[in-house]
Amino acid sequence: MAPAAAPGGPYGLRFDCGRLCLDLLATAQPEERLDSPRRLRAWLLGAGIVPHGTPLEAVDTAWLARFRAARAVLLRVVQDEVDGRAADPDLQTVNALAAASPPAPQAGRDAGGLLVRSLASAVDCDALLGQIARDAVELLTDPAARGRLRRCAGRSCSLVYLDTSRGHRRRWCSSEVCGNRERVARHRRRAGTTQEPNR
Repeated sequence: MAPAAAPGGPYGLRFDCGRLCLDLLATAQPEERLDSPRRLRAWLLGAGIVPHGTPLEAVDTAWLARFRAARAVLLRVVQDEVDGRAADPDLQTVNALAAASPPAPQAGRDAGGLLVRSLASAVDCDALLGQIARDAVELLTDPAARGRLRRCAGRSCSLVYLDTSRGHRRRWCSSEVCGNRERVARHRRRAGTTQEPNR
């Protein structure tokens, strides 16, 4: 997990939407979380796109701009699909991003002799965006997976997540974040109605 604030904090990175592409979308809601190359590096590590220990010095403001632009397109496509609308013009952009080959993994030994994953070549922005776009293409073209896409029921949340719960009854993007907020609000409403008015 990336060295980030707790989930739901002012700049906390979230990795609980169920798919890589959806976790990228979560970095824009409810406020901007990819606000610097440092935050993008933390997200790449936390999302598992690159293994820990991968040199990320190449991640700069140009990378940040490209990730945010790709995220905006993916957000429109995913939200349109959830809402039953076609986002065909944006699909061309997603397909173009997905055409880039994702980074090739390789196995090697660490100092203790354990097998660890690394990348076969230096990190490349196109390759990483290609990996995320391919995840979106696979998600949206799989009828079963697409049918489990849900929008969070939290009052101030519009995150989309993949409902993999038993019975497919999950209501919130995160039980610890939006679910907890709803439980606290419900408790306060009940407590407010049981208090006797001041005389």
